[in-house]
Amino acid sequence: MTHAVQNPVETLPDVETAWRQLLARDRTARFVYAVTTTGVFCRPGCASRAPLRKNVRFFATATQAQTAGFRPCLRCKPMAAPANPLALVRAFLEANLDRRVSLEELGRVADLSPFTVQRLFKQEMGASPLAYQRALRASRLRTALRKESNVTNAIYEAGFNSSSRAYAASSLGMTPSRFAQGGRGERIGFATAKTAFGWMIVGATTRGICWLALAGSQAEAEASLRTEFPAADLHADSALKPWLAAAAAAVEGDTQAATDLHLDLRGTAFQLRIWSALQQIPRGETRTYSQLARDLGMPRSTRAVARACALNRVSVLVPCHRVVGASGSLTGYRWGVERKRALLAAEQSSHTGQ
Repeated sequence: MTHAVQNPVETLPDVETAWRQLLARDRTARFVYAVTTTGVFCRPGCASRAPLRKNVRFFATATQAQTAGFRPCLRCKPMAAPANPLALVRAFLEANLDRRVSLEELGRVADLSPFTVQRLFKQEMGASPLAYQRALRASRLRTALRKESNVTNAIYEAGFNSSSRAYAASSLGMTPSRFAQGGRGERIGFATAKTAFGWMIVGATTRGICWLALAGSQAEAEASLRTEFPAADLHADSALKPWLAAAAAAVEGDTQAATDLHLDLRGTAFQLRIWSALQQIPRGETRTYSQLARDLGMPRSTRAVARACALNRVSVLVPCHRVVGASGSLTGYRWGVERKRALLAAEQSSHTGQ
């Protein structure tokens, strides 16, 4: 006769889930199990022989199991802080920026399957291991270019094997030498149009949109681009007009209109992660800064998340307007609180009307 597994803590996973994680030796599970016949408790990833289900009790923490009279396993040492497989993966990626790391290799580092590494990493970091490594390498290159007068040295210091590879994978939107000079000599096309949310301007490199701002007048909109890219060669480009129309239409509910628009986002690995998360917030919904931080597994980084939102250069398409204060207040917005209010109202109206 099979007895039900006891589950004394409400925060534990349900019985079936906990048992499946135990049988799968899931190292990411954060509970312990005790075996009544041996008096020992272990972590789910322990390599010891699988117990009979009728002899198992689950506990949320090792302390609870010990208080219940069980002793810690000498093999998996459940009283010690559990190893964080994603921390191991991140550290390995950061230590090997000079080469592409395969999922199979990361699986061996974390003692997980390649599929599980990919799934958990994207869930935690908002990007695949490969995308994270690229963003990290690009961030290092930007830092090196600002400090290192020799562009070639900066490229190799950042982990790239050649200047062409650095340009292709760094998300600079311009060659490394031009970036080091503040964008001097880089051509950025732009177009402006009046929308329901004020004057909108889009600026684009050959790789995609690097600036999308809202302003009170056409002159103010163009001035914002010049302020952001003072060393670049700016020129009006009427071919970008449809991009403006697509961005405005996306707010009104035509999300398909902006699907083919490429973005040239430039930032640190952390900023790119936040901007990616902003794009996952459904139209018609909002998140608080603290919610966004918690969703990304960084509950103590609310201020850093808010700062990354404030540094977003591509409004509307990277919808930082969908993030509000803890009380629901609109807080600050780079392009004006009233425009933020108008954007949210338009999205909520078109969303409820569907």
